Amino acid sequence: MSVHDFSVMKPNGEEVSLKSYQGNVLLIVNTATKCGLAPQFKGLEGLYQKYKDQDLAVLGFPTNQFLQQEPVPDEEMEDACQINFGVTFPLFQKINVNGKGAHPLYQFLKSEKKGVLSSEIKWNFTKFLIDKHGKVVKRYGPTVIPEKMEEDIRKLLVD
Repeated sequence: MSVHDFSVMKPNGEEVSLKSYQGNVLLIVNTATKCGLAPQFKGLEGLYQKYKDQDLAVLGFPTNQFLQQEPVPDEEMEDACQINFGVTFPLFQKINVNGKGAHPLYQFLKSEKKGVLSSEIKWNFTKFLIDKHGKVVKRYGPTVIPEKMEEDIRKLLVD
């Protein structure tokens, strides 16, 4: 099983198969616009702009599970992130990342790379690095800034 076996929904309700990202290195992150870590949007966008032509895709999954820090409705998400943070990488519908209602993609990500104390996502901006074949390579905690992942991303892009 790989990340490519899952489908996700765009904010407009359109289904997207992650098979369409085969051959790309993926950085999957749960986001929230009202989180104190939201300035990471800038770093994520920087990585995306720098490496998108080398097949890096950053995929944002908004979640409202942590202190309701994502109040923006799905239909306004892309515009809000573009205007407030300059985000151009793909954002998808709000999902749950923990609990019984966790999206199947996040159930898989957490089973592949557990956190320090448990598999649960501890906060917004937890990041998963995925290789070109859909294998989960690394998990980064919420406070790891995107720039600190650049070397790992570069290594996967040349493999």
